[in-house]
Amino acid sequence: MNKSDLIDAMAADAGITKAAAKAALESLTENVTGALKKGEKVALVGWGTWSVSKRAAREGRNPQTGKTIKIAAKNVVKFKAGAGLADAVN
Repeated sequence: MNKSDLIDAMAADAGITKAAAKAALESLTENVTGALKKGEKVALVGWGTWSVSKRAAREGRNPQTGKTIKIAAKNVVKFKAGAGLADAVN
């Protein structure tokens, strides 16, 4: 399922226009992104939790040359499925 498929499904399920469904989906993604940028955790009970984790700098290898390279530290987004979602897919 891609973004347009999700918008179509949301519009059909909620009985709203595709434009309204698109606005709702964009609002969700913008608000989750904004909260994660601030370092906050976003939890939807029964569905899952997004959080930001810091990945330390480390050394890696270039697979073509075998040379050691430095990989910079960065923040990564993590998602942990909630019990409801995990049960639904199993």
